[in-house]
Amino acid sequence: MAAKAAVLGAPSLEPFDFGSTAAIIKLLPKDLFAELCERIMQHLRCLIPGVNTVELCQRFQTAGVEMNVADLAKIINVVSFLFSTAAKNNLSAEELSTGLGNVISMLPKHAVQVICHIWNEQGKSIMSEDARNMATVGQIIDIQWKLGMAVSSDSCRSLKYPYVTMTLKVAELSGQIMSRSFEMTIPQFQDFFRHFKEMAAVLETV
Repeated sequence: MAAKAAVLGAPSLEPFDFGSTAAIIKLLPKDLFAELCERIMQHLRCLIPGVNTVELCQRFQTAGVEMNVADLAKIINVVSFLFSTAAKNNLSAEELSTGLGNVISMLPKHAVQVICHIWNEQGKSIMSEDARNMATVGQIIDIQWKLGMAVSSDSCRSLKYPYVTMTLKVAELSGQIMSRSFEMTIPQFQDFFRHFKEMAAVLETV
């Protein structure tokens, strides 16, 4: 057990700035932290594409908890790391609690209870090799586009050329859902569309 516990020691958590993240976790009541951990676990089990930080942040603020998206993302990263590391090392709930090592004192008691309870109830479902290897890249969960018209720029008073704005909603490996936007000229969009048609044609042969 000592060997397993070591994998969750403080040095592995340093990249997440665990000390400041633990202070943020203390701001969350037990029920809200449990809801967040539940969604993280659902993501790791591939039941949902990711955790919508904007939506959750608004929900927490409505409940009276002062929280921003950046702080919520830190919590998601740490909890995801704990669950994922526990899965890779086949830890029990007791071993997970022990494995938190010297950082356990930084977490509020209710947070430790929630993490261990959810892991005890659902951890086995992400401990298989297939589940651990399933999500290796981000997933696109929504695509939106709109057509616009550029009418001027710093170097030209009247451009009047159309362009397409694409917005991709992506579930990243951390579980966060992010939006990425970019613009394309009509020729660029037509080339983009051509590639999609080629992919669709290949998929039809599979």
